[in-house]
Amino acid sequence: MSTILIIDDEQNILVTLSRALSLEGYDTEVAGSARIGLEKLSSNYVDLVLLDVKLPDMDGLSVLEKIMASKPGLPVIMMSGHATVEIAVRAVTIGAMDFLEKPLSSEKVLVSIANTLKLRKLVAENQDLRELAGLNTTMVGSSKAMEKLREEIRLVAPSQGRVLITGENGTGKELVARAIHEGSDRRQGPFVKLNCAAVPRDLIESELFGHEKGSFTGANQMRRGKFESAHGGTLLLDEIGDMPMAMQAKLLRVLQEGELERVGSSDTIKVDVRVLAATNQDLPAFIEKGLFRQDLYYRLNVIPIQVPALRQRKTDIPELAEYFLHRACKENNRHAKTLAQDAIDALTKHDFPGNVRELKNSMERLAILTQEDVIHSEDVHRILNLGQGTNASTRKGESFYEPNKPLKEMMAQAERSLILRALADCDWHMTNAAKHLGLERSHLYKKMKALGIKAG
Repeated sequence: MSTILIIDDEQNILVTLSRALSLEGYDTEVAGSARIGLEKLSSNYVDLVLLDVKLPDMDGLSVLEKIMASKPGLPVIMMSGHATVEIAVRAVTIGAMDFLEKPLSSEKVLVSIANTLKLRKLVAENQDLRELAGLNTTMVGSSKAMEKLREEIRLVAPSQGRVLITGENGTGKELVARAIHEGSDRRQGPFVKLNCAAVPRDLIESELFGHEKGSFTGANQMRRGKFESAHGGTLLLDEIGDMPMAMQAKLLRVLQEGELERVGSSDTIKVDVRVLAATNQDLPAFIEKGLFRQDLYYRLNVIPIQVPALRQRKTDIPELAEYFLHRACKENNRHAKTLAQDAIDALTKHDFPGNVRELKNSMERLAILTQEDVIHSEDVHRILNLGQGTNASTRKGESFYEPNKPLKEMMAQAERSLILRALADCDWHMTNAAKHLGLERSHLYKKMKALGIKAG
């Protein structure tokens, strides 16, 4: 529950407010002077401050200024029995969230606190979402390979040309697609993604083009497909090599004519969509085997972009590792941690067959399981088993038992690790990994989503 610090020189107000807030489930700290209040603020975690304007040792507005300087963003509600418009305006200008007149009403105080805490939570969530959005679209690395990739994106993004993005699993093909979208004149439109390998074969047409109510069993209402959802924006067809041949012909028609029909309808719908495709497969080899249409390949491969594997840009590993570590600490509510040089050296020696995704998952694991603020090479060896002549594809099982940890959490940790190792062993080929684990491909995707393992 939230902790509230009450700073007021009137003992009866401290007692009354503290009691009323405790009954509502809040934790309280009280201070009868500005000095004591500032001391408690520096030594305790506080979610909100109730601050009197008149204090015996310091003016309340001066205290407010000190709080804003030392704890920016901490919500403060001012209280006064001698309020003037000038004082209220100045308090709000300094940073107060609300201004209450004495004598205080418990109901008004509680409403003000609830509203202020709710607003603070919304602001914090909005800030986190903005930062996370920036993290999710940031291309990290200063190697020559990354400079070349950024230049290709810069040239390609403003055009309307279709792009085929190729590269091993985990290299960041979706990130490249998003960067192309953000650099285009369609950036204000939607960015929609469809993973062709994750959708059952009999549903992929409905996913792409939508369906009418009653068009097949389970179609209880009309549904727009990915193409309609991406109208005016960009559609990424991820793992395009896994699209069934019958569906490839229908996709080709939409690309040629710019129009589609929902499943169960004969009405034609015009769509304005820029299509990007991504794959880790060798599509020319698929064409020779009769697994991919040559005419579709040429439609999609107007502009080819090859995303380099992490082992081809190892100089980016230190920067990427620090970046993912900072992100993992923030997302998992851990104190900020740093990498010692010996830890960076151990990471750089590893080939990372799972590419950037494997590095990202490794840094999240280090952020969660390392207790110290500085991560050393022994932590890398102990937690990741990297830098000791073993890769994720050759490591054997390990113990996931931790005293006083719920069995459900240990099982999830073990399952996540086993899936990651199967994926790395199969070079992140989903179909093969599913076979190795004895799962349906769609079941594997569901498990990965539940365990926070990102595909693509």
